Amino acid sequence: MNTTTTATVTSLRPVWREVLAASYLALENSVAGVRDGQWDNATPCSEWTVTQVIQHAAGDQLAYAKMLGIGNGPAYDPFSPSGAVDGTAAQLVRDAVERTAAAWATVADDTETVPTPLPHGDLPTPVAAVMCALDAAVHAWDVAIATGRPSPLDDELAGHLLAAARGIVEPLRQWGAYAPVVEATGGPSSTPVADDLLRYLGRDPR
Repeated sequence: MNTTTTATVTSLRPVWREVLAASYLALENSVAGVRDGQWDNATPCSEWTVTQVIQHAAGDQLAYAKMLGIGNGPAYDPFSPSGAVDGTAAQLVRDAVERTAAAWATVADDTETVPTPLPHGDLPTPVAAVMCALDAAVHAWDVAIATGRPSPLDDELAGHLLAAARGIVEPLRQWGAYAPVVEATGGPSSTPVADDLLRYLGRDPR
């Protein structure tokens, strides 16, 4: 099931820790920017509210942490989020990000592969890390767009995320994890690579 190329692994190996850090910051900032009255807003994840997307994003991170040997994973099904958070959404995300970042910190740079919660199983370490980052970053975008904030994705970050996604995402569409690719429409964008990533993940960047 793993179709990742050697070139992709090589390109991501020097940057995967920075990509994770940038994606975690994007997620935390997007959640911190949600205002009162926006928690039930519709999101680009059409069946989920802002709160549900946040629960899903936090749960996915905890699932990665568990696979890396830290924690027991989420206490709920990330694919069936309740829409009700015990405490604050910001704390939920902060705790998940801190635990998963700690888990990645235990992975040595020369580790060839690591287990993932994806159906693919073990993946090359840089690809696994960037797929974990992708989950955080794309849901950061979902929350930002749903609450009227600017996109947290720039072309540099999106380029790394897209490199990992192209080898991994296709089999996940059959489980509904990602919608079909969205065809490009309209004129040129100020963030063409970020737009390419979003369309590949089944989202309309406009």
